[in-house]
Amino acid sequence: MPGDSGGGGGAGEQGYTVRKGDTLSAIAQHHYGKASRWHAIFDANRDQLDDPDLIKPGQVLRLPAIND
Repeated sequence: MPGDSGGGGGAGEQGYTVRKGDTLSAIAQHHYGKASRWHAIFDANRDQLDDPDLIKPGQVLRLPAIND
């Protein structure tokens, strides 16, 4: 799938390479089916993100598995 970077860290975790125009809520909508889950992506990437509105193309974000 475009933008996916393959394997990640923990069980069920994926990687995602940010593309121009992406937002955390759009990435969450695509991967989790709910834009409101953007905070899970932000929390999993606190080591490289200080502001959820400042993601950059080329960044590789961890997408944690979410258990409902």
